[in-house]
Amino acid sequence: MSMNNKQRWMGGVVLLGGGVLLAALLLKGKEEIHQKQVQTQPVENVQQQGDGSGQPVQLQPLTVDVETEKRLLEEQRRAREKAVAEQESKTAEFLRMQQEAEAAAARKAAEEYAEINAKRSGAQGADIPPEIIEDDKAKAQRLAAEKKKAEQQKLSDQDKALAQQKAKNEQLAAEQKRKLDEQKKAEATKKAAEQKLAADKKAAEEKAKTEATKKAELAKKEAEQKKRLAEEAKKKAEAEKARQLLEGTDKPQDKQWMVQVALAANEANADAVAARLRAKGYKVTKSPTSKGIRIMVGPSKDREAADATRKKINSDESLNMKSAWVIDWVPLDKR
Repeated sequence: MSMNNKQRWMGGVVLLGGGVLLAALLLKGKEEIHQKQVQTQPVENVQQQGDGSGQPVQLQPLTVDVETEKRLLEEQRRAREKAVAEQESKTAEFLRMQQEAEAAAARKAAEEYAEINAKRSGAQGADIPPEIIEDDKAKAQRLAAEKKKAEQQKLSDQDKALAQQKAKNEQLAAEQKRKLDEQKKAEATKKAAEQKLAADKKAAEEKAKTEATKKAELAKKEAEQKKRLAEEAKKKAEAEKARQLLEGTDKPQDKQWMVQVALAANEANADAVAARLRAKGYKVTKSPTSKGIRIMVGPSKDREAADATRKKINSDESLNMKSAWVIDWVPLDKR
């Protein structure tokens, strides 16, 4: 350590000497420049000469060679710069040597200190009290326990974060599933409604078609029945007229206009039809024939009255007798 102090003192002295030398050189250069400037200035010597007039005589100024002066100044400047550079180089070299010496001394001191500590530790290792050793063990155990606790806490936090993330993912999955189920349900409902609408439309079309077919068939049957009844009535009228001509009973005063409503197959059916007509206030007459029992309403005073009665019976929905027609009829007692 004393060697390091000496080296530091020597370095400080060298730096101080270099600084003083540099300052002296700079001051010397400034003085020389000032002297040269003073020498170049004109010197006026005013002498009193007795020329009889008493006027002063002005002398010419003295000057030096300017080029020579410049050269000298340049040489002095270069010499100063060279001296300063050499001094700085020496100072830098000294500082480098000082730093190397300090580094070597520091390394040596560190090695010595480490060796001393090693010897001291070896000498004092056997003298450490048991309670201190126990304290170190307890400290190690405490640190291990704290480390284990920290690791457990970290694992617990990770498990908690994973559980939260899992719950969040499950919630998102459930929400997506719910939306998907609702979408499927809505699509199924829409599809079912469309199918029902199509089925209802098809059923309505089929029903309308069936009703139209039935109506057409019924109208056809009614037309055929009406045509058949008209033909039968015509044939009967012709036969009756022929019979009257043969029997000589076709007198105008014996003819009556009746509305034939139906031709029953037996007496029971004839009574049932007659009862329905009588309930409506009609006067009913039954006349047996070779093809069945004839049920008639009347008689009427003329054909127009009989035809009005026929229309009334045909238009009565409760009677459901659409095939009534008008005939001219002569009672048996007047034939």
